[in-house]
Amino acid sequence: MTPLTEAEIRTSFVNCSQGEAKRLRVPLGLADTAWDTLDFLGWRDPGAPAAAYIVSEWRGKVTGPVMRLSTDRRSTGRQNMCALCSTVHSTTDVALMVAPRPGASGRNGNTVGTYLCTDLACSLYARSLKQPDRVQPVETLSTEARIERVQANLDTFVRRVVDVA
Repeated sequence: MTPLTEAEIRTSFVNCSQGEAKRLRVPLGLADTAWDTLDFLGWRDPGAPAAAYIVSEWRGKVTGPVMRLSTDRRSTGRQNMCALCSTVHSTTDVALMVAPRPGASGRNGNTVGTYLCTDLACSLYARSLKQPDRVQPVETLSTEARIERVQANLDTFVRRVVDVA
């Protein structure tokens, strides 16, 4: 991923107002980010635990959906799989994240949701740079194929949010 500035991140959001984009917290230490290991920049706001953000280069433009985590997350001992990287986690490490659609559609309550790793470290899981706590099912895909899967699934999610055919 190409390194991004704070200004690029703030202007990338497609489903919030400019004022909201100016007020949200961007991750600290952008200069120290290992951009070459990322397919997207994903983070959670420690001051607003239900807020989550993804910013990526999508179809030639830096694009980001603002998301909310489901507040009803209980540890049931079950395992869930992230829709981006296919990493299996415990119930509390995968959450339904919901992004309102841009414009009037989103203001009317139209949203897109998917289950994602709560730490949004999908790029690191795909590259085996971070290991989940759970034993993973045996997978025969190469690292390159896992990275391509994350990128394809991310493209699908962003497309669904932006509602581009």
